[in-house]
Amino acid sequence: MPEHHDRVSLRTLFLFFIPLGVSAVLINLSHVIINGTLARADDPELVIAGYATAMSLLTVSERPAVLFRETCSALVRDRVSYRAILKVAFIVFGASLAFGAMISYTPVGTLVFAGAYGAEREVADAAVNVYHVLMFLSIFSGIRCLYQGVIIYKMRTRWLTIGMVFRLGGMFLMAQYIQHIGVTSSTQGAIIFVFGMMIEAFVSWLEGRNLARKLPTESPECEVRSPRQIMRFYNPLLFSSFIVVWVPPILNALLGNTDRGTLSISSFAVAGSLTNLCLGFFTYFHQIALQFYRTDPRQVRRFVLLIGFTPALLLSAFAFTPAGEWMLANLLGVEGRLLAESMIALRGFIPFVLIFPWLDTLNGIILSKGQTKLMFGSQTGNAIVTTALIVFLTLSLPEWTGILGALAQSGGMIAELSLLYWLFRRAVKSEAIDTLAAMPGKDATN
Repeated sequence: MPEHHDRVSLRTLFLFFIPLGVSAVLINLSHVIINGTLARADDPELVIAGYATAMSLLTVSERPAVLFRETCSALVRDRVSYRAILKVAFIVFGASLAFGAMISYTPVGTLVFAGAYGAEREVADAAVNVYHVLMFLSIFSGIRCLYQGVIIYKMRTRWLTIGMVFRLGGMFLMAQYIQHIGVTSSTQGAIIFVFGMMIEAFVSWLEGRNLARKLPTESPECEVRSPRQIMRFYNPLLFSSFIVVWVPPILNALLGNTDRGTLSISSFAVAGSLTNLCLGFFTYFHQIALQFYRTDPRQVRRFVLLIGFTPALLLSAFAFTPAGEWMLANLLGVEGRLLAESMIALRGFIPFVLIFPWLDTLNGIILSKGQTKLMFGSQTGNAIVTTALIVFLTLSLPEWTGILGALAQSGGMIAELSLLYWLFRRAVKSEAIDTLAAMPGKDATN
């Protein structure tokens, strides 16, 4: 939280939020650079499939590293807490490296990609080769997120955009070099990605380390003194992310069993990519709440009310006007029956993007209070409801396509917000009773 206690202006909130939003949007361009390069291979289907299969595992293995952004921005207030989180980071980075080595250099990699992911032998072998490079990505991603946490806490969010611009520039130059020598394997996509992440990590480290040196030696307002206290905050985030990350494979597996399985999976994926594009700029409401809610809750609520409906309005415009068809046809190359079903699936995501800003804001408030166990409960509830809904919908309406997945995810999001709000209200009430009981001469039962 900011160290001043004055009212926060909307201008301050926008200056804090916009660079975060821009950096989130720019991330999508990095994947465009990689896929555009791999598409130039002699056998683009195999090359892209090998890279995409490896990346699907990376979304799971990178999560422990990415969570350091929220953990650091919420807990690091002095050099003692900073050193404590560094100790935790070294353990997590070591575990990530060991996991990557196991996938890359033992039969486990082939077992995961060919067995769990159902990839053909040739694709599975390509994915294992890709992981020889990707195994290092979690380390650089973790360094990036750790120092971005310090940068966000100190309100220097423009450095996230600067880091992203340098990352994209480096990736573009590397892609041009690879195209010059010839695109021959999936591993080249991983080389571009890791090279870009190294650049972003270096920029974040330079600015973040400089800011960390200026932190007070020991702040009386900071209660974090040991790695154990960091873990109490970090572990519920980690466990909940591992639960939620398995929902998409379940959705795809059940959509594949509908009357038009391939079309269902494809239209759900296409609609999801456009939904993510609409949401991209608006994925940092939790940081607004985390940094400013205790200082000026009224202004935070005003800010969210001001722009919180924008993603839903944007997606609605795409779902119900020719603009959506134009976007899907021209940006993603979608046509024919897939285009029609993707447009229908888009409508199922409207509740999802309507709920997201409010859920993300509440998550930020809870992060600011260190009550991450509540988020573990609500995200587990989301996973259960989403899974139950997709089972029910695919059995009840097997003739429908990708909209089933969109509706299931929207239902899970509504359940998560409802459960989290209830858990939060209960925790606030319990905290108030405990405070009252601790006051001299007061009886908590009055």
